[in-house]
Amino acid sequence: MALIIYMQTASKKVINGWAMYDWANSVYNLVITTTFFPIYFAAATKDHFGTEHIPFLNRDYVNSALYDYALAGAYLIIALLYPILTSISDTRGNKKQFMQFFCYLGALSCCSLYFFDGSNVEYGVSVFVLAAIGYSGSLVFYNSYLPEIAAEEDRDRISARGYSLGYVGSVLLQIVGFGLVLGLPSAALATRITFLLVGIWWIVFAQFAFRVLPKQSVSADRIKGNIFSDGFQEIKKVYLQVRSMPVLKRFLRGFFFYSMGVQTVMLAATLFGSKVLGLSDTKLIVTVVIIQLVAIIGAWSMSRLSGIFGNFRVLIGVIFFWIFVCLAAYYAASLKEQGQDPEYYFYGLAVCVGLVMGGIQSLSRSTFAKLMPETKDTASFFCYYDFTEKIAIAVGILSFGLIEELTHANGGMKNSILSLMVFFVIGLIFLYSALKKQKQLKLS
Repeated sequence: MALIIYMQTASKKVINGWAMYDWANSVYNLVITTTFFPIYFAAATKDHFGTEHIPFLNRDYVNSALYDYALAGAYLIIALLYPILTSISDTRGNKKQFMQFFCYLGALSCCSLYFFDGSNVEYGVSVFVLAAIGYSGSLVFYNSYLPEIAAEEDRDRISARGYSLGYVGSVLLQIVGFGLVLGLPSAALATRITFLLVGIWWIVFAQFAFRVLPKQSVSADRIKGNIFSDGFQEIKKVYLQVRSMPVLKRFLRGFFFYSMGVQTVMLAATLFGSKVLGLSDTKLIVTVVIIQLVAIIGAWSMSRLSGIFGNFRVLIGVIFFWIFVCLAAYYAASLKEQGQDPEYYFYGLAVCVGLVMGGIQSLSRSTFAKLMPETKDTASFFCYYDFTEKIAIAVGILSFGLIEELTHANGGMKNSILSLMVFFVIGLIFLYSALKKQKQLKLS
């Protein structure tokens, strides 16, 4: 008689320690990439050079476009590293050490942003890229711990605990930064101190995780091949499987295109509010908090709707809503050009973005999980999914910055926002095709 061993969830101490890493590193995503750094980068470089056109590696760029290029470059590097890091996580027994390395790389890079004052552009861009690599690299190993420490029936609950802690922690530090900006006589100094605090916060609270996370045990037969080629071989293997699955293939094509639009809007929102609409830093930080709060309601509502109408129909409806958001943002920019104040209009726009921001991400991931084949090799499929998303972000941000720079004298970022509609429309076409194919397969 075969002996069946059921996995048990790790102790409460280990679970809480794992979740605390979300508390530790989420401050980077909210404070650095979403609010403080993009606003500071645009303002500091303009103040130093007296113009939005700034030098970088012997060429002049529009400062916000250069920020977009730096972010696109970071995500491209992350995309290329992702299969390698996933291969390490799956086949080597030293994932905690790699997680620590990327954690410290990201946190120390955030601290180093304290020394960026607008004049040292090459330094600021380089450190910003390293922070992004550190953040994304550590997440690969952090996420891979979940199936090792939690039984299958507990994973949703434990994952949600990490997400909740991350949200609370990041908002707390954002409030601290907001208080510094209001309380100190120099907003620039207050912002740089906030960068320093992000790195310190990240390192200090990460120790709760590093102290309790178990050492990885990997059998010798799993350690084979070359980590630099194994990961990309897995990507290729999944790609060949996806090609033979008509519904999943169409969904991933749609996901690639609409992710370009979604991620770009989320990453460029504060720059748009600052440069195009002329909103103050305080109002922009308040706007981001509004988006974060509304996103919780949006994600919950979307999961309920998908249970009633099905994933594809809800995703199609949400993408129509994203197209409306792009048109509304373009209209807000036009109001500003006409001398009107679009502040409250922008707040309404922020509520709209919040409603569909978290929901489309969570629903996309769950849709992929439903469409993927029955397999024990789930890590490879999700590596392919994340690889697709990172490439989409890089292409979307790069396009956004390029269009702004090419049309700087004739609308600039306003045109970039409008052009995102193209990505959403293409994604919409592929999603409708996937829905139609799914119906055909059910009837046959």
